[in-house]
Amino acid sequence: MKKRAFTTITALGLTAVMLAGCGSSSSSGDTAKNDNTAEETTDSSAEMTDEERIISAAQEGKVGNWGLGNEYEIQALLTKYGQSTDYLVEDFTMDGFDDDSITLASAMTYNELGLVKNDYEGGYGYGDSVGIIDMNDEGVAMLEDNLFCTKEFAEANPNTVKAFVAASLKGWEYACENPEEAAQIVYEAGSSVSSDHQAYMASEVKKLVETDMNGNTVTEIGKMDEDAMQQTLDLAKQYIKLDDSAAAAKLQTLTLDDIRDTSYWEAATAGDFGTPEKTDIKVQMKWLPQCQFMGYYVAKAKGFYDEVGLNVDIISGGGDIGETTAVQNGTVDFGVTWVSNLISADAAGMDLVEVAQIYQRSGLVLVYKK
Repeated sequence: MKKRAFTTITALGLTAVMLAGCGSSSSSGDTAKNDNTAEETTDSSAEMTDEERIISAAQEGKVGNWGLGNEYEIQALLTKYGQSTDYLVEDFTMDGFDDDSITLASAMTYNELGLVKNDYEGGYGYGDSVGIIDMNDEGVAMLEDNLFCTKEFAEANPNTVKAFVAASLKGWEYACENPEEAAQIVYEAGSSVSSDHQAYMASEVKKLVETDMNGNTVTEIGKMDEDAMQQTLDLAKQYIKLDDSAAAAKLQTLTLDDIRDTSYWEAATAGDFGTPEKTDIKVQMKWLPQCQFMGYYVAKAKGFYDEVGLNVDIISGGGDIGETTAVQNGTVDFGVTWVSNLISADAAGMDLVEVAQIYQRSGLVLVYKK
């Protein structure tokens, strides 16, 4: 029996289930027939294609997601294979995966997948006995963690925005070059998970920062890739459902220029900024201290913010904290959110703008037992 685990959510949690194949045997004798059937069942399951897995799980009503913002990728995947976009809501533990309640369970590569595979504190220790279906490979990926502020703040404090982006990118670059050190920095900052899981997280987050949706190496951290941004916006328009009719109508009119401004990133990477207009800065994380946000913790710990004249306070997130609302109402100056969340917020009347795209590919996968 696998051990139970506690899970921290990056934004989420995880569950999954085993797909059983159907086998038959021509062997004589009841014992031999049973043994061969079991063997063929295993072989049949192992030989299932991803398409077959998705269709089978969808028709059983056993595709899981948390429904907190990245259900859109799962719905796009189900649509791709002609299935209903309904999904089974996962909780924030791994128990559903362990007890076979869900066949295909949503997981973030840097968080829940690590808990499924590893046997350190909080892990289930399944190792290589699980497989994944990657949203990037399926062509339905949406961009996640980005850095944003309000348009009003950016226009009033352009040097502050450029300096903050520049120092944050330096932190991300250092963190990706030194993931073990970055993991320790985050752990000492008040980690919400074990040091082993932080180390795993850092290694996986590095991949999301340095690799794009097509598997190519990213050489410019934080750049807003036009194609990836457009794919995210297009999928958002198709799958985000807003109750307010005016907001729903506005969603369909949004363009990339409405939700992002590349000029701050361009100036920051060129070192083209002057004295910050505002020096005491607060940035709201999406969740508790973990390596999902390691670049910001590294920038603070290594003095990169100090170098550009900023005194930065990193604010932890939590279940009752909305990063878009915190930025919009001025409680904090910057925030970290998924692009889909920013799109929804702007459609609903907020005035937020992305200034850097940290994650270059989706970290969402569906995990299953082989």
